[in-house]
Amino acid sequence: MSTLIVTAFVTLDGVMQAPGGPGEGVDAGFEHGGWQVPYGDDDLVHLMAEMFERSADHLLLGRRTYDMFASYWPRVTDEKNRIAVRLNSMPKYVASRTPRTLEWNNSHLLAGEAAQSVARLKEQVDGVIMTQGSGDLISTLQRHDLVDEYRLLVYPVILGTGRRLFGEGAAPTAWTLKETRATGTDVRYCVYQRAGKPGYGTFALEEGEVTRRSD
Repeated sequence: MSTLIVTAFVTLDGVMQAPGGPGEGVDAGFEHGGWQVPYGDDDLVHLMAEMFERSADHLLLGRRTYDMFASYWPRVTDEKNRIAVRLNSMPKYVASRTPRTLEWNNSHLLAGEAAQSVARLKEQVDGVIMTQGSGDLISTLQRHDLVDEYRLLVYPVILGTGRRLFGEGAAPTAWTLKETRATGTDVRYCVYQRAGKPGYGTFALEEGEVTRRSD
């Protein structure tokens, strides 16, 4: 049984859409594409390379993210580029309802409904399955309670519009913060692991109960 980790670049208000350039979000009328780029530094590159090299055995992508990655990363052939070396060699799984040929090295199609095919994949492979981008796919994984861990890179910017990482329908889940660190441009890396279901309570006073002001 594998662990499924969602990695995502998100703004302070939770937007994950089109971080790397304007062309990623034009079809949805998004006007802030490329919001991640000004915060790129050596710390971020090292962090991403470390995640792919040490924390991921398999890459899981939605169709559109796969097409974007497959048009870019195979062209990056510099053996010193740790991210490219890892992405181009590692097993990649693509969730798509449409049969298609996948030309990027070591790519495999997960046909049919994404929730069912990813659940089967988690049973069939060992190690860590990691997502990148793939907002539609992540929403499906959230609704079916298939996510075991989040690795979020939170950027110090608010956009006010765009697709958010957490939307309606995500399965209620509690999480524990296991790690956090910051880059030189104040991007905060946060690792959250599952901690069961949310707990509930109330701060309301019982009838007849009084409390003292703390000030």
